[in-house]
Amino acid sequence: MRKMAGGKIGANRRLAVGDKSLMGRKTPEAAMQKQTLTAQDAKTTAKMLSEALPYLQRFDGAVVVVKFGGNAMGDDAAMAEFARDIVLMRQVGVNPVVVHGGGPMINDMLTKLGIKSEFVRGKRVTDKATVQVVEMILSGLVNKRIVQAIMDAGGRAVGISGKDDDLMVCEADDPELGYVGRPIEMNVQVLRDLYKAGIIPVIAPVGTGMADNETFNVNGDTAAGAIAGALQADRLLLLTDVPGVKDASGQVMTQITPEEIRQMTRDGVISGGMIPKTETALMALEKGTRAVTILDGKVPNACLLELFTDHGAGSQIRSTEPRIKPHVKR
Repeated sequence: MRKMAGGKIGANRRLAVGDKSLMGRKTPEAAMQKQTLTAQDAKTTAKMLSEALPYLQRFDGAVVVVKFGGNAMGDDAAMAEFARDIVLMRQVGVNPVVVHGGGPMINDMLTKLGIKSEFVRGKRVTDKATVQVVEMILSGLVNKRIVQAIMDAGGRAVGISGKDDDLMVCEADDPELGYVGRPIEMNVQVLRDLYKAGIIPVIAPVGTGMADNETFNVNGDTAAGAIAGALQADRLLLLTDVPGVKDASGQVMTQITPEEIRQMTRDGVISGGMIPKTETALMALEKGTRAVTILDGKVPNACLLELFTDHGAGSQIRSTEPRIKPHVKR
């Protein structure tokens, strides 16, 4: 039996492969005793579930790549909520693929180890010492924390990096920046094998190179876009610390075409940190992703709002019209 810290048997851990029973899981009766919903709240919840039916049908079997990052990664409650949403997506037939960042954790460890960073044109130079720390934090600490959160929520997850099974083969994005990589070859069959087996892949954006023992740090958004494109995902959700793409008046745009993105970038409306996110979105669309949404990861249940409600969340970028009727399997 798997154990949690302190030797206690985990409430949501499986006793054996294929065993559907869970040790210590609360009974429905016990859960009902803790319910605080009023009758009206319960009716509202039931109505929302009913209204979600077309979306549940639409996304049944869909591949949705989710880039998880920003301040939510450092908050235990936000991490648990994100994991619960991902498990719910899997439970209703969506195939979520999680790609994560971890910049603040990397910075903290570099400081603790006394490794000073050099910068070129405002970008960190990733030397061999730095890329070792990057791999340690992303593939180790951050990746396994997300995997554990998903497992604690009752899901099944496996953490890998872009080096596993040559998932993400890279070359140097800019020689002056050292081991900062740009994906040039994607091998995503391992991801298909995992989600077809009911397992949620959690991917650290660390890639391999063409040379032996070569490691590259890849921007999390870039990695998520490359993976979504290679999988020809139905959706790429980029969770950020901002509500979406804003127009010249500062209003969040809910629907944008690729050409509008290019024009807004030329006009300077899209600038700063939003540029690499919209560039990732355009790249993913060109590779075959159906639609990309840039949304605020601090909003509770942001992924569920985007996928399963009329309201949606953030800014959706797509070059095709949304499906009107729910997809029905034949």
